[in-house]
Formats: sequence, structure tokens, C-alpha cells
Amino acid sequence: MNQIDWSNLSFGYMKTDYNVRCYYKDGKWSEPQETTSEEVSLHMAATCLHYGQEAFEGMKAFRGADGKTRIFRLEENAKRLQDSCRGIMMAELPLDLFEKAIVKCVKLNDRFVPPHGTGASLYIRPLLIGTSPQVGVSPAVEYTFIVFVTPVGPYFKEGFKPTPVAILRGYDRAAPLGTGTIKVGGNYAASLVAGQKAKKMGYSAVLYLDAKEKKYLDECGPANFYGIKDNTYITPLSGSILPSITNKSLMQLAEDLGMKVERRPIPEEELATFEEAGQVGTAAVISPILRVDDIDENKSYQISKDGNAGPWSTKLYNKLRAIQWGDEPDTHNWVTIID
Repeated sequence: MNQIDWSNLSFGYMKTDYNVRCYYKDGKWSEPQETTSEEVSLHMAATCLHYGQEAFEGMKAFRGADGKTRIFRLEENAKRLQDSCRGIMMAELPLDLFEKAIVKCVKLNDRFVPPHGTGASLYIRPLLIGTSPQVGVSPAVEYTFIVFVTPVGPYFKEGFKPTPVAILRGYDRAAPLGTGTIKVGGNYAASLVAGQKAKKMGYSAVLYLDAKEKKYLDECGPANFYGIKDNTYITPLSGSILPSITNKSLMQLAEDLGMKVERRPIPEEELATFEEAGQVGTAAVISPILRVDDIDENKSYQISKDGNAGPWSTKLYNKLRAIQWGDEPDTHNWVTIID
């Protein structure tokens, strides 16, 4: 392969050597199989194409200073995929099979795991789709699970620098009793119009309000939201938010650092009281928020006063990344080490 400039990677797809697949047929899953093909052959009536039977995960692997590769929170991602399967009636992938497929794919593509110290990582995308033909609205009986990987740089080109986000009241990401709590493609499709509109206006993401009352903070684009004040890490409690594994990890680290943690409804007006805020997820880890503009109400909430990430956000960001890279002890057993 051509020499990769590891320190200047974007967040995008790059062809690697192998991907790994498992197939569900006649009520049972196959063992993971490797392939070099980037193509998927589908029946034109496959349920993933017509009825949205599709779920995915996002994970990362990191090369430590010791040369070993570390996969972050593998089991949590496996459990969340099972939640998604239950949400849209797909065959659940057993936890051990998920782990076997992920580890196999990472090992097969070892030369694409970026070197320690470059800031880059190996993004892992597990994907599950309904593949059997079905014209009536009902679940598939056959499924395909695919794992592919690609080396990536930062999700936001600004990196760990505060960016502005917008509240656009004319759009909802997910309904309270819908699919917001599971990781399915339809949620992301629903966010595209508002997301592109916000980007054209100079914002990094949309901070959605709750769909029912338009009073409380919900998700921040493809990420969870948090705010910090009075040494307290506060994140929304909502029936339409995807449980972010990164956010879950940061809440634990906040407690470890002596902070209080609150998961509760956050009214929009409380934005005025936050000393720090950010959007969190696998891709960006933490993307600090500069300010929040409520476009329709002509309101603005300045979060970062000096244009920099706050002290708590910086501590949490550095702590989590140090654990992921193997530079600090993994006291919560979050990391799977591949020799």
C-alpha cells in the first residue's frame, strides 16, 4: 500500500485488506468468514432495503506504546447491538460471536492500525442487515453481519476545539417512543436535512430539543450532550436518546475525578448556567461547544468564554484517551488487548 500519512488522516473510508462476515440462516449463525470483497450481494426485496432492518455500531482500536492493539468497550457495543436487534426485530448476534468477528477483523487488518502517538485510530464498523426477500411488512428470516475497519483521524476538523451548535426547532431526530434509543440508520437519515442546514450556517451540529414539548435538550447531532457546572457533569435523561458508550465512560471517569454526575431532563434555559459543554461519541470522543444558538427564538447561549475547552472537559478528554491508548491503567476493564 502507499505510505499513509497517519497524522493527517481525515474521518472517512479507506480500503483495507479484509472484512469479516457472519450469516444467519435456518435459525442459526455461521462462524465468521473473511473476505477481500467490498461488495454485498442483496436480493432486491431484502428487508434492509424496504423496511429499515439495519443496525450498526461504531468502535475504535488503538495502538499502544507497547505495540499492542486495544479495542475499547467491545462488550458494551455488542450489548447495544443486541438492543437494536430487539428494537427492530432482527436475529440477535451472540456476544461471543460479535467479539470473535471484531477481533478477527482487527487482526487481519493489523497493518492499518495507526502507530501510537499519531492521534489516529482504527475505526471499526459492525453492520447487521436483514437480507431475505419480503414484500409484506414483517421481519426477515435471514441476516448478514459485516465488520469492516478503516484508519481515521479526528471526526471534526477542528479537533478538540470548541465549535458552535444550533437549535433548529423545525426538526426532530427521533420520537420519544420511536427508535431514538437504538442505533439504526433511520435515525441518522432523519438528521441529515437539519444537519446539512446547520453546517451551511456555520455550525458543527444540531442540538435537538425533545420532540414532545420542545423544552428539554435531547441529542446533539450524532452525539450525546453534556454540560458542566459546580463540579457536576450533567447529561440529558430522555426516551429518545441513544445511550452513548463514550458518555457512559465519561460519567464514570467524572465520578473517578471527584465530580458529581446527574442524568436528568435539562431545560433549554439551563444552557445559560453551564461553565462547559460538549458533544460526545465514539468518533470525536469530546467535541467542546463554543455556544448554542436557538435560531428560531433568536437566543444565544455562550458556553466557552475564551474560545477554549474548559478544564473539566480537558481532563476527561485526556483521561479517556489515555486509557484507550494504554497510557494509563484500565481500572474498569474497558479495553480488550490483542497481542
